[in-house]
Parts: sequence; structure tokens; C-alpha cells
Amino acid sequence: MTKKRRQRGGAFLMAALAAALLTGCGGGTEKSVKSIKIGVTVYDQYDTFISQMMNMFTTYASQKEEETGVGINVEILDASGSQITQNEQVRTLIEKGCDVICVNLVDRTEPTTITDIAEKNEVPIVFFNRELVAEDLERWNQLYYVGADAFQSGIMQGELAADAFLRDPSLDKNGDGVFQYIVLEGEAGHQDAIVRTEYAINTLMEQGVEVEKLGYAIANWKRAQAQTKTTSMLSQFGSQIELIVANNDDMALGAIDALKAEEIPREDWPAIFGIDGTKEGLAAVKSGEMNATVYNDKEGQALQMLNLVYALATESGLEDISLEDGKYIRLPYSKVTQETEGQTEKGTS
Repeated sequence: MTKKRRQRGGAFLMAALAAALLTGCGGGTEKSVKSIKIGVTVYDQYDTFISQMMNMFTTYASQKEEETGVGINVEILDASGSQITQNEQVRTLIEKGCDVICVNLVDRTEPTTITDIAEKNEVPIVFFNRELVAEDLERWNQLYYVGADAFQSGIMQGELAADAFLRDPSLDKNGDGVFQYIVLEGEAGHQDAIVRTEYAINTLMEQGVEVEKLGYAIANWKRAQAQTKTTSMLSQFGSQIELIVANNDDMALGAIDALKAEEIPREDWPAIFGIDGTKEGLAAVKSGEMNATVYNDKEGQALQMLNLVYALATESGLEDISLEDGKYIRLPYSKVTQETEGQTEKGTS
């Protein structure tokens, strides 16, 4: 089957998308079991976790197409951090005949415009990764969410850090029995960032570890920003820092970049913990540069989202999908240490 590739309004197509010969959401208005059209808009195409999840989504779409014989046309757009842009992207995708739209919200508190547009045109919306307020998801019966529980990720990160501190006395570099720490946070006011930090630190204390907060910095989930912010805190606190808690792997990797740039000997590094289990994060855990991470199942989320949108678009099989409260698909996190790395990532099949 010959397909056209379209790119509009900041569209980006992953390598897996090109390899699978998936196309944009244009062409025709008739929905049939022969072909479905899926639109996706993400908050930032350069977010490592989102980029890798989208690669898996397009891979699974290609596999589903081969399995069912139903053409699955996908268009992915980048909102570049603008909710206004994302609202217009949803409108455009609907105008281009998409059967279902997947939305990685720029601002989790502002889904109203998207919901109203979708409801008016009777196009289901599957929100993913950045969870909106529960009341907003109840505004229409064709709104869904695929993701994970931010509380669980924070708890697991805290457990990993507590276990490391209690098992390895060398992490307490000044020998005072207290884990002196800094935090690299995601966006200011973002629920996942707040929850991950709060539950990680509370869990540390609940596990019997005394902690002292030296400082924190907002790094907006970005590796480069985290490197800059960590460099500043290293200048301020130096060897007092025994623990770096990062809300995601990219920021943990930024901290590692800062330590390397400052030429601090490996044995003098603080313990570093991330969240997400990106390919780069897992590699850092394997090498020992990052003590541990919490695996956010991007493969499972991509597959579950693909199965959900396929059922919605073909109007069949929705009863076979396990939906919590008829709205949610949440996949569990898992802990990754140097000992367990390699047993967690699920691959592409």
C-alpha cells in the first residue's frame, strides 16, 4: 500500500515511523475497518522519555497493522511547550479526519479547550503521560488516560536511596549519619515533580534515614539545565552533597555531566537516583554512574495506548481492555539497580 507522509505545524516523525511507512492523518473522511487515522500531539518532542515512547508507539502500530490488515495512519505533532499551539494542533488533526487523538498535555490544568473541541466533533481523546485533574477527565465519556502513578515512582526512588545509604556506609561521606541532599525538580508546580520529590524524601525518612536538604533547582526535566544547576550547587555546597534526587533520568544524567565537567573523582561523587528508565538512564545505572532509577514502562504504556486507540477507532474490542474506573490505564513502575538492569526493559515485541 502506498502512503503519503505529511508534516504540518511542527510535526516530527520518528525513525520507527518512517521504517513502518506510517503516514499523516490526511486523506478521506470515511472511517472503515480498512484504515484508521490516529493523531498525536506531544508537549515536547525533545523529551527523551516521550521520544522513546513515541518510537515504541509507532513500532506497535506497524505490528498491529500487519497483524490485523487494518491500515493505521499516524501523525505526530510537537507542541513545543505551548498549550495554545497544542489546542490548535488538536483542531487541525480533527479537521484532517483523525478517528482518535492522543494528547501529551503541555499544561495538565488546561485541557478544557481540547475537550470541548473533541466533544463537539465526537472524536475520543486519550491523554497520556501527563495526567490531568480527575474532574477534567469526567467532563466527557470519551476521555481516557494512559500512564503511571507518580506517587509510586517517588516511593520507589526513596526506597532505593534508603537501601543504598543503609547498606553502604561510604555514602555517608562526613560520617554524621545524615544523608545531605539536593533535588533536581521538573517544572515548577507540576504535579509529577512535586509528588516525586515529596514521596521520595518522605520515604527516605520513613525508612529510618535522617536527611538534610541543602538545596534544590528547577531544571524542567532537561539534561542541559540540570548540568548547569548542579554545577552551581556544587560550587555552593561542594563535598557536602551526598545525595542527588532527580525527578527524571535526564536531570540525573545532567548531574553526572556536571560532576565529570568539574573533574570530581568518581569515588567522591554523591549517590544519584533518577526516574524513567530511559535507554541512557539504564546505561548509566549499568555503568555505575547512576546508583539506580525507577523504570517507567514506556513500552507497556505505548502498547496499551495503541490497543486502546485501535479499539476506539474501529469501535470494537473496547470491552477487552481493562480500564480503571472506565477511564484509566496505569502501569506499575519497577526498581532498577546495577544488579537488576537488563531485566526491566521490555524491548519491542
